[in-house]
Amino acid sequence: MHHIDVRIEKDVYAANDRLAAANAAHLKEHGVRGFDLLGAIGSGKTALIERLVPLLAARGLAAGAIAGDVYGDDDFRRLVALGIPAVNANTGTECHLDAHLVEHAIDDLPLDRIDLLFIENVGNMVCPTDFALGAEKRIVVVSSTEGDDVVNKHPMMFRGSSIGVINKIDLAPLVGCNLDRMEADMRRYNPEIRVFRTNMKTGEGVAALLDAVLE
Repeated sequence: MHHIDVRIEKDVYAANDRLAAANAAHLKEHGVRGFDLLGAIGSGKTALIERLVPLLAARGLAAGAIAGDVYGDDDFRRLVALGIPAVNANTGTECHLDAHLVEHAIDDLPLDRIDLLFIENVGNMVCPTDFALGAEKRIVVVSSTEGDDVVNKHPMMFRGSSIGVINKIDLAPLVGCNLDRMEADMRRYNPEIRVFRTNMKTGEGVAALLDAVLE
């Protein structure tokens, strides 16, 4: 029975990877760059999109978004308020988006009017790691309020990401968080990762982060 379970697990991941590759090809065909946003609930994923959208518009670039949540439409309503095309993707009992859900969400978006697509994953530091969605880059967001050991507790999240964001840096002194440790842990698990420190309330660090996103 154990061997059967392992085979089924491998089949699931293989099927997801095939769909993710198809999603990537579909986006590329329409000239859309996709970005998978990962992080815990409250880390600042939606706030990051809210900060980036007007900066992109100033550069003549249009954004779209997929809001992944287990239930509800709270983040989706915030994204719609930005005036961008958005789709709400509820996962039900699943703790992550998968390529199949994203495939259907993409079908509901006007891709010919979008330059960048932000795929905001379910707020979770474990489950989304193993499921590619078809994005060209993964961006993982953590906050100082999660504790400076959060990176060390979730190494796989960072090994597969291109950009790491340490958010709520203004609160670090109040919660006794060592930002240097968080950044060092990110680089220890992924020497190639680009790390940025941000304050979404003021916008500090977001412009430099956008430059890295667009590279």
